[in-house]
Amino acid sequence: MNNAKMGYFEKEDILHLTLSDERETQSVEISPNITVEVNEAGELIGIEIIKASSFIRDSILESVQARLLTVNG
Repeated sequence: MNNAKMGYFEKEDILHLTLSDERETQSVEISPNITVEVNEAGELIGIEIIKASSFIRDSILESVQARLLTVNG
């Protein structure tokens, strides 16, 4: 995974993480806005997040809220 690259396409609000330069043979939707790309061996080589700004915002908020509950609980 030394070839990892990240690209953000602002107009489309898509975040793409490339883990390998290998050829993609299949993509699998793991949730409505997240698709993973795999190589011929079935290994993860990329991740695409649609509506990335909302996904990242919500993920951070959930993480912060969970930590606050732990600290205040």
